[in-house]
Amino acid sequence: MSTENFKIQIRKGLLEFCVLQIISKKEVYASEIIEELKNSKIIVVEGTVYPLLSRLKKSDYINHEWKESTQGPPRKYYSISDYGLQHLKQLIVSWSDINSSVKELFEIKK
Repeated sequence: MSTENFKIQIRKGLLEFCVLQIISKKEVYASEIIEELKNSKIIVVEGTVYPLLSRLKKSDYINHEWKESTQGPPRKYYSISDYGLQHLKQLIVSWSDINSSVKELFEIKK
């Protein structure tokens, strides 16, 4: 596996976690989610984010609401549901466990 492929696979695996984290902070629309991911150096395209948002909605992790925009057509704003917040908390615990395990593997023993 190439280094680039490794990065791609890691990003794919963390995308749901990252998107839920972004949505948990405030109500956002898809372009804001994509921009925040890009700012965090998690490069994604719309074709990846929209299907994920649809899956998260079907799983009842997020809600959406159409709101009028002063800059064009109405926008679909996403917010996290109570069920999604519980799921995010579980993901945070899982991430913490995995992160600790990986860090432990890379510690230099003296």
